[in-house]
Amino acid sequence: MGFCCSALHPLSLLVQAMVLATTLALGTLPAFLPCELQPHGLVNCNWLFLKSVPHFSVAAPRGNVTSLSLSSNRIHHLHDSDFAHLPSLRRLNLKWNCPPVGLSPMHFPCHMTIEPSTFLAVPTLEELNLSYNSITTVPALPKSLISLSLSHTNILVLDSDSLASLHSLRFLFMDGNCYYKNPCRQELEVAPGALLGLGNLTHLSLKYNNLTVVPRNLPSSLEHLLLSYNRIIKLAPEDLANLTALRVLDVGGNCRRCDHAPNPCMECPRHFPQLHPDTFSHLSRLEGLVLKDSSLSWLNASWFRGLGNLRVLDLSENFLYKCITKTKAFQGLTQLRQLNLSFNYHKRVSFAHLSLAPSFGSLVALKELDMHGIFFRSLDETTLRPLARLPVLQTLRLQMNFISQAQLGIFRAFPGLRYVDLSDNRISGASELTATMQEVDGGEKVWLQPGDLAPAPVDTPSSEDFRPNCSTLNFTLDLSRNNLVTVRPEMFAQLSHLQCLRLSHNCISQAVNGSQFLPLTSLQVLDLSHNKLDLYHEHSFTELPRLEALDLSYNSQPFGMQGVGHNFSFVAHLRTLRHLSLAHNNIHSQVSQQLCSTSLRALDFSGNALGRMWAEGDLYLHFFQGLSGLIWLDLSQNRLHTLLPHTLDKLPKSLQVLRLRDNYLAFFKWGNLIHLPKLEVLDLAGNQLKALTNGSLPAGTRLRRLDVSCNSISFVDPGFFSKAKELRELNLSANALKTVDPSWFGPLASALQILDVSANPLHCACGAAFIDFLLEVQAAVPGLPSRVKCGSPGQLQGLSIFAQDLRLCLDEALSWDCFTLSLLAVALGLGVPMLHHLCGWDLWYCFHLCLAWLPWRGRQSGQGEDALPYDAFVVFDKTQSAVADWVYNELRGQLEERRGRWALRLCLEERDWLPGKTLFENLWASVYGSRKTLFVLAHTDRVSGLLRASFLLAQQRLLEDRKDVVVLVILSPDGRRSRYVRLRQRLCRQSVLLWPHQPSGQRSFWAQLGMALTRDNHHFYNRNFCQGPTAE
Repeated sequence: MGFCCSALHPLSLLVQAMVLATTLALGTLPAFLPCELQPHGLVNCNWLFLKSVPHFSVAAPRGNVTSLSLSSNRIHHLHDSDFAHLPSLRRLNLKWNCPPVGLSPMHFPCHMTIEPSTFLAVPTLEELNLSYNSITTVPALPKSLISLSLSHTNILVLDSDSLASLHSLRFLFMDGNCYYKNPCRQELEVAPGALLGLGNLTHLSLKYNNLTVVPRNLPSSLEHLLLSYNRIIKLAPEDLANLTALRVLDVGGNCRRCDHAPNPCMECPRHFPQLHPDTFSHLSRLEGLVLKDSSLSWLNASWFRGLGNLRVLDLSENFLYKCITKTKAFQGLTQLRQLNLSFNYHKRVSFAHLSLAPSFGSLVALKELDMHGIFFRSLDETTLRPLARLPVLQTLRLQMNFISQAQLGIFRAFPGLRYVDLSDNRISGASELTATMQEVDGGEKVWLQPGDLAPAPVDTPSSEDFRPNCSTLNFTLDLSRNNLVTVRPEMFAQLSHLQCLRLSHNCISQAVNGSQFLPLTSLQVLDLSHNKLDLYHEHSFTELPRLEALDLSYNSQPFGMQGVGHNFSFVAHLRTLRHLSLAHNNIHSQVSQQLCSTSLRALDFSGNALGRMWAEGDLYLHFFQGLSGLIWLDLSQNRLHTLLPHTLDKLPKSLQVLRLRDNYLAFFKWGNLIHLPKLEVLDLAGNQLKALTNGSLPAGTRLRRLDVSCNSISFVDPGFFSKAKELRELNLSANALKTVDPSWFGPLASALQILDVSANPLHCACGAAFIDFLLEVQAAVPGLPSRVKCGSPGQLQGLSIFAQDLRLCLDEALSWDCFTLSLLAVALGLGVPMLHHLCGWDLWYCFHLCLAWLPWRGRQSGQGEDALPYDAFVVFDKTQSAVADWVYNELRGQLEERRGRWALRLCLEERDWLPGKTLFENLWASVYGSRKTLFVLAHTDRVSGLLRASFLLAQQRLLEDRKDVVVLVILSPDGRRSRYVRLRQRLCRQSVLLWPHQPSGQRSFWAQLGMALTRDNHHFYNRNFCQGPTAE
């Protein structure tokens, strides 16, 4: 049987393939294997390491596919028929399949080939993304295209022919085709008027392309033009001529200030950039203008003349630190809503104070002003005085300015202000500024050290998703990452309207006693995370009558002090508190025995040591029981090893969400869930559960979502989930399951909305029952075609469950078929030699007698010649460099590379002769293994060496096989004087070809040479000189 299985496995493949095809025809398998069908007609094939475009089954609803994403695969060749089977395709994403060398993670060279009709075969295509692919020309594209992305490719030329037929194109992106990560040592060449034919083009992006001038003759329909990070250091009105419909213009980063550059940078030349006063004056519809990182040290008011509709202006990363105190350029920008002036600092200098120019008061429509990174050390009412008259100003960003003294009360004068960001400064307490302040030019300068300009630390994980979002509140003040050590009420004088205050990442180490925030009578959200607060007083935070959310996470230092007690009784006095975070404080002992609150709805107690607290007998058993209205409780990362029945019983009965992630639970008594009658979400991910046993989910539970991912579950009791009638979402991913049994769920299976079984080592045996079950509920299984993979057998490890090796699926019927065929093979193996021995000669004679009468027998003589390995053996004098160059570059290129499917097979001595053989053996094999022998001669008077030997062998072949295989190509006019050449011209003119000296005759020469090499010479002989059988 082993012989049968190894020798006849193609039959098993055929049988199993037929079964698989039948199953697919019934519609049970996912329709678009190995990809995943997602809502709105999107087929997702990302990150599948595909080497070719998948051709989906005929049974799949291919007509419903409107979007196909093949991003991040390994497709290097696109064929004409790859997308022709998708008649409704509108969006196609082919990003990151064959990236240029500089963008490839391993810097591997790659080239993508796109056949001419690849996209023309999809006449409905509207969006095409070819970014991050190594293509050098724009492929042929359908007329229906609306959006085209060719960014980060090797396309360096755009001419009128590239996009000639795309009259519907509206969006064209060609960013990053020539910059430091994708070097090209030149600039993107956009021919004048190359895009003029695109009458509907509204968005054009040519960022990072080494452009030195604005492309000429752009279509007048353009509304968005992005030219940032090129090398355009001059702008004049004619550069943007006829672009009267322009709404957004980005020319930032063309003349950079390199002291703030996060990537390779070329310093801006002196006295540049040069902006003509009327550069933008004709752009009356312009709404967004980006001049960031342009080395501007002053603003010309005429630049903004005529820009009455301007709404967004980005002037960040320039040298406007003095200009913003004197400029009058903003006086006419009455519609401006967003202004970015960030990082307009003086190199290595911070000023004592700053006063904005009066022209800022003309920005009556301004909603957002960004002034971070200008570096001034004091903030008072004179600093922002012109802004106080702005009626709709909502957002003010002042972070990273090294401000050490700030009068926070000045923000009361701003009528519509909703958000002020003073984070990442050096504010240490209430301001004690004097009444008189000098202007910026007269202020004291402090020279900064290089370390002061280092970027701010990245945020650590916080409970931002836990507390309410401050963006919905009327006024938010962010003082995080400052140098606050204590909080005093005078800091917040005149800020009674403040509703959200962020004080995280400071050094506040005081004991809060109910007096620190007295002026903040409207405060609803208070963030004090990442400090060192001492929670000892009973009346902490009670001065905040409207407080709803309090974040005290990451204040672990006081809780780590041995022998110091902590009082949580203040929670009971906060009548409006609904959200409280005590996370990551390492709370383990010497705290209040019980939390009490009737208003609290959500408590984050993750990152503590509740396991140690509950191990102290009954001391902290009732810790959460006093939270009578609690709905959401997070006990993750609390070092819990077990949850006893009486422990769950003492949790609030109102709980709906309980998170127990990343503990050490190896055992869970599921019947104890009856103690939490309203529980809807239970999260046990990241624990040490080995099996789902010990009973089942109790009947009557309201559990809707259960997450047991990232455990070590290898076994589940039958019927474990069946009693949880409300269960809709179940996460079993990243466990040790080898199968998914329908008996686990019972009738509940059809009601599941999400069943995640990815990252389990499923055993993909032939006929595995879990595959049929997953196909029944495939609508609820996320990533079924690609994320649900086999763990065994070894041949299938890491592959999709639908990529089974059919050779492993051998059933009983197939074994009987294999046995029958093996028996037949043995019988033939014994019978054929016996018949050959007894009557072999008779059978041989009859076979050839019948063979002679077959109709195709007469054509066999011509078939032997077709079987020769080469069409022509090329002989020439290698010592003549001109002749050798002509053979290798002209002759070989024309006959082997440029004839397409009619390419000829040439035999060249230095390329095709086998090493180890003698010269005569190679010469004999070349002459007799080629249909023709082609002699390339510069002269005919002195022929010796290899040329002479080859000619003699060709003549010998004429005598032996009666075949004339000689073809002469003479490169010099003097070569035709030879008597042999003249005689051969008389007898067989087409076998003697002369290289023309006029380029116009070369095309005819190559056609004649091709005919001479592909047809027999006897067709070319002059009938007047031929007699006998060869003249037929």
